[in-house]
Amino acid sequence: MQAHALAMASIDQHSKSFALASRLLPLRVRQDAVVLYAWCRYADDAVDEAPSPEVAGLALTRLEHELAAVYAGAPQTEPLLAALQELLTRRQVPRLYPQELLAGMRMDVEGVRYGEFATLELYCWRVAGVVGAMMCHVMGVNDDRALRQAADLGAAMQLTNICRDVAEDWQRGRVYLPADLLARHSLALAEPPHDVAPAVAELLALAERRYQAGDRGLGALPWRCALAIAVASAVYRDIGRVLAAQGFDPFAGRAHTTLPRKLWLVLRTAVSQLVQVPARARRTAQAHVPQTLLSGPAQEA
Repeated sequence: MQAHALAMASIDQHSKSFALASRLLPLRVRQDAVVLYAWCRYADDAVDEAPSPEVAGLALTRLEHELAAVYAGAPQTEPLLAALQELLTRRQVPRLYPQELLAGMRMDVEGVRYGEFATLELYCWRVAGVVGAMMCHVMGVNDDRALRQAADLGAAMQLTNICRDVAEDWQRGRVYLPADLLARHSLALAEPPHDVAPAVAELLALAERRYQAGDRGLGALPWRCALAIAVASAVYRDIGRVLAAQGFDPFAGRAHTTLPRKLWLVLRTAVSQLVQVPARARRTAQAHVPQTLLSGPAQEA
């Protein structure tokens, strides 16, 4: 219980959108989801808050060793790692997924440059797509094809994050907009920054296609899980609307969705999901632990 309380506190502090959506989940699923989120946050903070790349590399190596011990079944004294170990075992989460998440963090530590869009696709798969796949294990699905759609949704959210955070990332020396995308619009990130609006608009258009793919997988989830994920998707998607309203210019201010807007999105999403209840009732397939293993990102040029 201590780990669950700490995990929920972490969500409330760092991700109000996910905290809002998670409260729509069934209790047991919510407890598992917040543990998974808390570990992702724990890993991310260990790397991002390191005072130097060298220290970040050491922190990442420690995280890799911890994950190996968790999967090896070694007793865990740290409450979060103990809760994670129990969760990963019970929900049969493949080791590849959290390993890939740490591999995505290593891309940041090593300062990977995104010359080609395919490299960004790999990054989005590692830091977000695998989270969607892990959530399928946490929630259960009635069709393993939903794994790919969940990974698409995770990638869509990450692309939205990248578009929203261009200015902040640029100040930290990180550039996620691929060079080939910038070149296609005769742009480059330099001092002072060029107008990257056309590239941001194109990336958000790709994110929208991924959101649509994610929507198609909602029917494979139990109803309350589908509602929670649909709400999270709608709230993240709305960041793109705000960016569009400011001319796709991430340097015009950090795009965010207001609380009244979020509550409206929750209501609208709930209505749309309720409409689908009769069709769900006619389905006979039961949710199960996915047996399919995704091994990498779907490619889209």
